[in-house]
Amino acid sequence: MTSAAALTIDVEDWFHPELVYRHVTPGDARTVVVAGTESLLDLLRRHEARATFFVLGDVAKRHPDLVRRIAAEGHEIACHGMTHRPLWKLDPESFRGELRDFRAAIRAALGADDSIGFRAPTFSLDRGTVWALQVLAEEGFRYDSSIFPRRVRMYGVDGAPLGAYRPAADDPARHAPNGPLVELPVAVDTVAGLRIPVAGGFYLRALPGPVLRALLGRVHARRPVVLYVHPWECTASLPRLTLPRTDAFITYFGLDAVMPRLERLLARFGSRPMREILEQGGHLAPATA
Repeated sequence: MTSAAALTIDVEDWFHPELVYRHVTPGDARTVVVAGTESLLDLLRRHEARATFFVLGDVAKRHPDLVRRIAAEGHEIACHGMTHRPLWKLDPESFRGELRDFRAAIRAALGADDSIGFRAPTFSLDRGTVWALQVLAEEGFRYDSSIFPRRVRMYGVDGAPLGAYRPAADDPARHAPNGPLVELPVAVDTVAGLRIPVAGGFYLRALPGPVLRALLGRVHARRPVVLYVHPWECTASLPRLTLPRTDAFITYFGLDAVMPRLERLLARFGSRPMREILEQGGHLAPATA
């Protein structure tokens, strides 16, 4: 499974992130998700690349034309939940309801839904929310990309594998050959025993360009590179709120660098949907007609 790369887009609006939503004025109707997603679609078309779009059900419900364009241009549609509530704010049954609401929103937009991939908002699948794996399997999902293989400020699972594996039902850091789902984490490299996130989002913006490219090249030589980005990082019209200093730094630092860096990374690595990478790597059986 080397020499593969997947650009993944978490399709959410500017007000959805955990560090932002509590500071949004009720009734604020501003939106950037269509403009940001369309910029990414244009970028992918220029590079003849295809991606996985982890779509929030709330966005699909409000912008069905956007979902139709994503699908029409040959990209994979996967699930980012319905409301962007992290798993630690849900229980198994409310999570099941979110998954079903997402599927209903996608069916309303496309007339069908064959989504098999999931990414939890805020990478919130960890040892405390590992129950979500069984719910996902029961609801027809076959792979996940929610386990961040290093503990950071808000999320992550120390000791989790860096490449594709099947998380155990009782420990997301342990591979279980008969586990219900395949996990393909976002890119993290190891240097001198230290795990360094290079996956995208804040890490894409904050690392010096040469360092980012070198670390991603190391990952690419060993296993698939999975990058992630948000549409709100890709628009000049992003609303700016007054946030606590650290939260503002994480949210707004380096936004001007996102699109130029993605241009260079797509030119170097290309991009294929996660589903295709997992199928071709033998981790998932290909879909049958």
